Amino acid sequence: MIAIISNKTPEERILEIVHYIEKQGVQAHVSRGVDRTVVGIIGNANPVLAESIRQLSGVEQVVKISKSYKLASRDFHPDPTVIKIKDVEIGGDQLVVMGGPCAVESPEQIDEIARLVKASGAQVLRGGAFKPRTGPYSFQGVGVEGLVMMAEAGRKHGVLTITEVMTPEYVEVCAEYADILQVGTRNMQNFDLLRKLGTIQTPVLLKRGFSSTYDEFLNAAEYILAGGNPNVMLCERGIRTFESYTRNTLDLAAIPVLQSLSHLPVISDPSHGTGRRELVEPMSKASVAAGANGLIVEMHTDPDNSMTGDGVQSLFPDQFARLMQDLEKLAPLCGKRFDTQKQPV
Repeated sequence: MIAIISNKTPEERILEIVHYIEKQGVQAHVSRGVDRTVVGIIGNANPVLAESIRQLSGVEQVVKISKSYKLASRDFHPDPTVIKIKDVEIGGDQLVVMGGPCAVESPEQIDEIARLVKASGAQVLRGGAFKPRTGPYSFQGVGVEGLVMMAEAGRKHGVLTITEVMTPEYVEVCAEYADILQVGTRNMQNFDLLRKLGTIQTPVLLKRGFSSTYDEFLNAAEYILAGGNPNVMLCERGIRTFESYTRNTLDLAAIPVLQSLSHLPVISDPSHGTGRRELVEPMSKASVAAGANGLIVEMHTDPDNSMTGDGVQSLFPDQFARLMQDLEKLAPLCGKRFDTQKQPV
């Protein structure tokens, strides 16, 4: 349940209310909005406790949240969450684009792609150092060495970095080198990993499981939020359906649905969502039109010879640059701004 407190209530009184709630053996999570402050109450919140909180001075209303996810719900946090990383804001009216290869392959490769990402106007460099692969003999990434390569390329060219973390024991080392940590579709319900991510403050991009419902997706985000990390982004990356022409079916409806259910930023992945290079550009634009806060797009200087074999869904640099130019024009029409800091190629 949640306790709604007027923003006219002094901060000292809000802290007293929070202290009282926590003394009852439950957790209190504070969310400050424009017009009100909401205290989320997590634990054995029974009717007796609800009534005692309702009687507290400064509490306007106590509302039960029927959803299994509490902290991820818009009932708890009516205003959109905006995650600020340096000069980039994710979740507000700024359109954020993350671009780069599926995997880091060499210092030269990631440095060149970082330069191209920056030159195009995108704000975040993506690249995997650890790669979960369906087959055990496929390229699995270069490990910590890849994290170092990407961090150096990001600093050199002035872009943020995002990389995938696969296991709890690698959370801290990945967070040391990357600005954003990604949880892939196969790990969406790796609860030990999610709990560990809740213990840090590094932003997390949580990808939807390819067979997961919206409810399951938001409950996975709840694990991270409940652990104490409020910096969570949801990523629609396509679901498995009966259609075999595309790698997955990009669920565009997920974007407005998730934004109606949750306050967390929603990112779209048209590369994994389609698995076909020629569909990435139109589905990127469709995602922005549907209200996505950002995109994560695969781009490679030599897609046909990428070590992961995912080149069929990776844009060539000129295609990526053209997409960025189109998004600059499209973003304002969709209520977004695309703040680019382009540099000469």
